[in-house]
Amino acid sequence: MPTYYCTSIEGRLSAQQKSKIAGEITRIHAEVTGAPTYFAQVIFDEVKPGNYFIGGAALKHDHLFIFGHIRAGRAAIDKTRMIHLMAKAVGAAAGATDQRSIWIYVGELPARQMIEFGCLLPEAGDEPAWNEALPAADREFMQAIGK
Repeated sequence: MPTYYCTSIEGRLSAQQKSKIAGEITRIHAEVTGAPTYFAQVIFDEVKPGNYFIGGAALKHDHLFIFGHIRAGRAAIDKTRMIHLMAKAVGAAAGATDQRSIWIYVGELPARQMIEFGCLLPEAGDEPAWNEALPAADREFMQAIGK
């Protein structure tokens, strides 16, 4: 359901840092929204130096950009809390020396315009009923992700 794209300059993040960042984004998203952790996906995109620009100039400072697509319907206060927690956790996991280098955007998509695991997604907050209505084999498959 939620998909978070993490963009950085090539070589900025180690495999260990990526794993920690993915874990923190997943944990925070699940804690704030109540959605199961197996819904979250985190994708890293490394950009070659000279191919990342801010303000029309090639990036010359430490910078991590995270853009998340989440289902519409979450309260504004929860989204604000979530991105603040993520910024702090991502900065720590990445060893960022300045919080100004962590940018996080969250955009929303209507649930009824998304299919995952072969199923139309539920509205925000309806995950438990949706999960229970799934065939047992599908439920077991999803719950095994990340374990």
